Formats: sequence, structure tokens, C-alpha cells
Amino acid sequence: EAAIAGHPGARYNLGCDEGMNQRYDRAVKHWIIAANLGCDNSIQMLKKYYKDGLVSKEDFATALRAHQAAVDATKSPQREAAEAAGLALVK
Repeated sequence: EAAIAGHPGARYNLGCDEGMNQRYDRAVKHWIIAANLGCDNSIQMLKKYYKDGLVSKEDFATALRAHQAAVDATKSPQREAAEAAGLALVK
């Protein structure tokens, strides 16, 4: 339910489960969705799968651009100040 609701961590976990069950196409789809929501772990898994030849160059590049856009969209002076002060809860 959390994955359907848009929780990036849940999507990442589903991708890991699919990858462990050797359903690589499904794993990649979950990680791309999570990466589009700003999940750093998903980008790392996509990078690994890209190196292993399981993700196309085009899909990896698209996911990377979408991930960066999501990360940029969450930046604000308040967040940066909190992070600098060590108050950030989630990184």
C-alpha cells in the first residue's frame, strides 16, 4: 500500500524483493519510480544493474535526470540551515 501511495522507500524495497527473486525487469521498474521520487538507494541499485547490463543506458540516464530534479525540488534555505545545524532527520 505504501508503494502505491508513493513512498520511495517502499518502492525501493519492492525492487529489492523482485531482484532477489530474479525478476529484474520488475525490480528496475520499481527502482526507476523510487529514483524519480528522489530515493538515493534506488539510483545506486540502478547504477549496479546498469554496470551488469540489466538497465539500458537510456533508462539509467532518464532515471538519473529525474532523480536530480526531485532532489533539487526539495532543496530550500530552511532545509539547508537545519542540515548544517545537524537537525536533519532524514537524508
